[in-house]
Amino acid sequence: MTARRPTIDDVARLSGVARTTVSRVLNDGPNVRDEVRARVLEAVKALDYKVNPQARSLAGGGSRLLGLVFASDLESEPNSFYHSALELGALRGCLELGYQLVTRHIPLQSADREQQVYDLIATQRCEGLIFTPPYSDDGALIAEVLRRGCKVVSISPGGAGRGLADGVGMDDEAGGYDIARRLIDLGHRRFAFMGGIEGHLSADRRLDGLMRALSEAGLGQADLIQVRGDFTFRSGVELTPRLLDDPLHPTALVCANDDMAAGALSVVHGRGVKVPQDLSVTGFDDTPVSAIVWPPLTTVHQPLKDMGRRAVALLASRLTGGRAEAEPEFDCLDHAVVERGTAASAP
Repeated sequence: MTARRPTIDDVARLSGVARTTVSRVLNDGPNVRDEVRARVLEAVKALDYKVNPQARSLAGGGSRLLGLVFASDLESEPNSFYHSALELGALRGCLELGYQLVTRHIPLQSADREQQVYDLIATQRCEGLIFTPPYSDDGALIAEVLRRGCKVVSISPGGAGRGLADGVGMDDEAGGYDIARRLIDLGHRRFAFMGGIEGHLSADRRLDGLMRALSEAGLGQADLIQVRGDFTFRSGVELTPRLLDDPLHPTALVCANDDMAAGALSVVHGRGVKVPQDLSVTGFDDTPVSAIVWPPLTTVHQPLKDMGRRAVALLASRLTGGRAEAEPEFDCLDHAVVERGTAASAP
């Protein structure tokens, strides 16, 4: 004999609430007191209750399918951990709330990239889409998806994309400021910045934060050399020699993500430059690579898994939780400077 699987009614009985309240908690809906929400989640855990996505689909008439859209470059490898961390967080959110997830990498160079997005709605029957940068900055695309009746959550939206739909992210400008402020406090006055692809507004905001910190310290453009990479290890390798050979001779290299910083470190070691004695190097994201390079990388922690998970919760609340007509909201998650071994006092 096999044990009967717990039902939503079992959760309601154990937590002492109505069945509709359990449903509202599972869908991250509004109008639930914190103590009630906690009691329901404790009952879910105690019973090891699992949502049946097929049953929920039949009951609600929807596909229970969400789409996660990444931009990809046909000429370079993907920013693997950034993508996988967001996807893992979204998958965990889907598991908790009874949704399924389909992931699509749509090259920015594709002439039919918008149609590929629309096909997720028409062909795949996605009820909601999660856009990552730079698609999350594309106001026209987001507006058209919403017009077609599909819900949207944007990861780190900027520009025309900000405010059109629910969003989740961190304060990129503040992150850039905090890492630059730390380097300035260490005595650095000559900087290099390795940015991201053209039009990637969240990475550009990291540069804005750096510039704000420089301005407060009485520094400016003359104290900074800038290059654009594509967030890959390869671009870090290719661009670093230009920075090292520049007449400015920077003592601090600020990279817009960890993969480029790792590529930069490989070149710096090959040149015989000591890190952090001769040159401080910092990254952004706090991906696993930041802890395994040598020296371990000082970086800015971006809660990518939490972003993916929260994006699913926001979509669920739009679809079934009573927020269908609510004004768009933006959830700003906390970041932190993670000090390891690549930043020290200026030589």
